[in-house]
Amino acid sequence: MNVSTGRALVAQGGGPTAVINQSLVGVVLGARKHPQITGIYGAVHGIQGIVEEDLVDLTESDADELEIVGATPASALRSTRMKPTPEICARIFEVCKAHNVRYFFYIGGNDSADTCRIVQQEAEKGGYELRVAHVPKTIDNDLKVTDHCPGYGSAAKFVAQAFMGANLDNRALPGVYIGIVMGRHAGFLTAAAALGRSNPDDGPHLVYVPEVTFSQEKFLDDVKRTYEKFDRCVAAVSEGITDDEGETIVSSAEKDPHGNVQLSGTGALGDLLSSWVRTGTDISRVRADTLGYLQRSFAGCVSEIDRAEAREVGELAAKYAIGDNQDGSVAIRRVGDYAVDCGVTLATETGMESGAVLRVRLTQWLSDAFEQSSPLESVNRETHRATLFPFASPTRTSTTAFSWPRDAMARPTEACPFRRPHYRQRRPVAANAAADCEFGRRRDRAAG
Repeated sequence: MNVSTGRALVAQGGGPTAVINQSLVGVVLGARKHPQITGIYGAVHGIQGIVEEDLVDLTESDADELEIVGATPASALRSTRMKPTPEICARIFEVCKAHNVRYFFYIGGNDSADTCRIVQQEAEKGGYELRVAHVPKTIDNDLKVTDHCPGYGSAAKFVAQAFMGANLDNRALPGVYIGIVMGRHAGFLTAAAALGRSNPDDGPHLVYVPEVTFSQEKFLDDVKRTYEKFDRCVAAVSEGITDDEGETIVSSAEKDPHGNVQLSGTGALGDLLSSWVRTGTDISRVRADTLGYLQRSFAGCVSEIDRAEAREVGELAAKYAIGDNQDGSVAIRRVGDYAVDCGVTLATETGMESGAVLRVRLTQWLSDAFEQSSPLESVNRETHRATLFPFASPTRTSTTAFSWPRDAMARPTEACPFRRPHYRQRRPVAANAAADCEFGRRRDRAAG
């Protein structure tokens, strides 16, 4: 495909992270460097916003306001779990054609990477010239090829610090403490609980991840043995632990559009494990917490390296898609001791790691974490470079002003610093440019 002149469209999908908006800002600022970009739009609620033509004009967004948005946790453009079908893709291309969108950036994890693959393939089938770039994000750290994922470092830092505090609490009032950590198929985040250990008797003393079969009998034996040794026990348990038949220990019947069973948002697993300890041992003091959504977008302990890398993968996505005219998913590759290189990987390689590969990496990491003191900054490097790999293979009626989330640690700002064209009724470009949100009108009147 030849280099196209047109607009760029950016959206966010899946679960939020503490640094996902850094990638959003990186895409916007990166796209501005290229003369073939005539405008930059954001889709509210991911591809759902494209289908509903719920778009925000980010073309002339103030740089200072963008930095505030970048420092704000969670998805500023809102998110979605919608999975594209051929019909949804047809609608996406209809909207893109109407606004001459030639570059699509989707910030997300596994499901978002798959969405990019589907959209890119459907665009090729339909003969629509559209560059599609996946910008990685996931606290689970389970994207293939990439060494680690933006969003993981901050979540891992939160988990490590949470268990540092829980360990001290458990030392003061001994008993059994069980902390349930996010992780459907990958145990990296749960394993991060061990990063805060500094003494041999520090918790977590036990770590359970989805990659290793979980059994009630072994769990109780582990707890008893640990309690006898330390007179207390701290356990970090992934929400996705499975039995010998591969079934999750606790799950609900609720599934998202991508077929993922709901695991978070309930304390059922912690309650079950606590009841097993109470009935299967002589230990009376047993407590369980489910960290839940706190670990995804916690503003209090964001990793600075994670923040910087999230910004960089956004900027690089713009460079690869616009400057180098390529589709793909940005990936981070480790090239030495805490030195990484960025690139774009094949779309078919961006799914979750195979259990065997992941287990080897995770087992080694856990071994290292328990044998030596590890820094809380889970991602640390001295250099950063970039390369590229190509891809392989009904409307809402609300017209209320768009509001960005506030960042408690950033200076306050009014509701909407960005201009939001009302695309519900298709208008000429000149008319769209004048359709500002209410904040924009107030600002213009004040300036006049």
